Amino acid sequence: MHKFIIILLFLAVNISAMTYKIDIDISQQRLYLKQNDDLIKSYPISSSKYGEGSTENSNMTPLGLHVIKEKIGTDVPINTLFISRINTKRTVNIENSRNKTKDDHITSRILWLDGLEEGKNKGKGVDSYSRYIYIHGTHEEGLIGEKASHGCIRMLNNDVIDLYNYVNIGTEVYISV
Repeated sequence: MHKFIIILLFLAVNISAMTYKIDIDISQQRLYLKQNDDLIKSYPISSSKYGEGSTENSNMTPLGLHVIKEKIGTDVPINTLFISRINTKRTVNIENSRNKTKDDHITSRILWLDGLEEGKNKGKGVDSYSRYIYIHGTHEEGLIGEKASHGCIRMLNNDVIDLYNYVNIGTEVYISV
C-alpha cells in the first residue's frame, strides 16, 4: 500500500509539471509561460536577426510546435558560458547597452528544442534539434526585445533561469509570428 501511494504521488507531480507550455510570439518578441492555458509569466526575448525559417544553416528561428528535449545548466552560476553545450566554468560580462558584439555567447541555461512537425521543423534539412535551436541566456542583454540572435531564442539570464525552473523535458514550445 505504501508503494502504491508513492507511485500515485509521483504521477501526480509529473502530470502537474507537464501542464506547463511555452508560447513564443516573434512579432511581440515575448515568451509566455502558461499552465492549463492560464498565463503564469511573460518574458522579453530576442529571436533571429535573419528572420523566421527552418532551413539548415539559415540562422533563422524555426516556427511551429517543439518540445524541450534537453535541459542543460542545472545549478550553474548565472552568466556561465557554455561552448558546444559544455560548461566552461567561466562567466561572461553582460553587455547591457544596445551594442552588438562579435560573439554569440550562450549563457546560464540551455533548453534544447526538438521540432515535432515533419518537414517544417523536423527531418532532413529543417530539423530544429540538429540545428541546435535553444532557448538560452545571452551576454547581449541590451538587445533583448529585438531580433538579434543567430536562430535561437535568447533571454535575459535571470529570466532563463526562472523559466528553466518551471519547465521539464517534454514541455511543449510553440513558436509563431
